[in-house]
Amino acid sequence: MRFRPVGADALLLEVDTPLDWFAALDAERTAGRLGVVDIVPGARTVLLDGVADPAGLAERLRDWALSPVSRRDQPPLSVDVRFDGVDLPFVAEFAGLTPERVVDVLTATELKVAFCGFAPGFAYLSGLPWNVPRLGTPRTRVPAGAVALAAEFAGIYPTASPGGWRIVGHSDAKLFDVDRNPPALMTPGRTVRFKAV
Repeated sequence: MRFRPVGADALLLEVDTPLDWFAALDAERTAGRLGVVDIVPGARTVLLDGVADPAGLAERLRDWALSPVSRRDQPPLSVDVRFDGVDLPFVAEFAGLTPERVVDVLTATELKVAFCGFAPGFAYLSGLPWNVPRLGTPRTRVPAGAVALAAEFAGIYPTASPGGWRIVGHSDAKLFDVDRNPPALMTPGRTVRFKAV
């Protein structure tokens, strides 16, 4: 594990299991034993923001034994997907399967929100059995609701935007709503299952 100061009041942890660290640190914060304002997991990092003494916290965490956290997780989130994406044949060929079998695998796979980013409501879902290559040249416009794969992640575009992921389907799920609490439908650690419709 490595610690890096970020500005005057944040600390970046480089760790092997960011979701485990996020859960443990969030439990400490909830219990009032960790003075941080926000905890943000990434692919290989956890950012602690609003830290009064980053150097002191780094020293405290240096010898911290990460232990499993008992969490009352929400039930898996089921997301309806029309598997009609333009890149589904490519993914099938890449995986050595038929398109129908790719859909079977995707709907049987339990995905987990590893971290969020790129756009409000965009969740990087880990757990894919393949490491799907990105497009050589990104599309200038991917429609909102596009369900796509890239590297070891799946994701759903919350709004229309450029993107280089392989589109395998579409969903009508509302991924971000400022009037909802929390605004993002998918939050770090949440389990997600795709349901073919």
